[in-house]
Amino acid sequence: MNAPAYQGIKDFILARIDSGEWGEGDQVPSENELARDFKVARMTVNRALRELTAEQVLTRVQGAGTFVARPKYESTLVAIRSISDEIVARGHRYRAEVLEIGAMPVDEALGIEIGVATRENVFHSRVLHLENDTPVQLEERWVNPAVAPEYALQDFTHITPNQYLVRVAPLQRVEYRIEALAPEGDTRVRLAMGDAEPCLVLHRRTWSRGLVASVANLWHPGSRYRFTGHF
Repeated sequence: MNAPAYQGIKDFILARIDSGEWGEGDQVPSENELARDFKVARMTVNRALRELTAEQVLTRVQGAGTFVARPKYESTLVAIRSISDEIVARGHRYRAEVLEIGAMPVDEALGIEIGVATRENVFHSRVLHLENDTPVQLEERWVNPAVAPEYALQDFTHITPNQYLVRVAPLQRVEYRIEALAPEGDTRVRLAMGDAEPCLVLHRRTWSRGLVASVANLWHPGSRYRFTGHF
């Protein structure tokens, strides 16, 4: 089944933003120009621009035109900051070990959370983050291939998954929760934790351009990590 005409216009605009051809503040073609180029009615173009504006990809200025917006995301208590940046900011040495990276089919629950059909493949990674060679976070992440199609090709010992996703999929919205949980055996071993020690687990879901970009569970040893924030 062919995609609707307005989706083709959205894809055209997003492709130029993704390639860097259009950057923040650049003006996009007018409704009349897009209608002429795509041979569609103005109302079709208007829908595409309205949806991209609602998704915070574009911003429309009355009497001036439509422009590429500055990437935004909803404010939360937990800053969207790479753990490598946190560690370096403390004056410590950062290192990562990639435990797993590839593709996997989702079950019904994960499919609903990430917005894909059951048994459809998404990217999956597990990365251990170390501070001065002490493990401080085990990151398990599921990534929507529609948002970051080259995710599994990255070397996450040189760039963190967070840094890569922020670069290729500008954050639009963030949802999270924090829980104290008992880790399973492999997680406990990887994080060098005692038998009775709990983990602080940050479960985070991010959106980019109207799609769920990734779902992540970030496991932290309770005795070696704390969350801070301010308004």
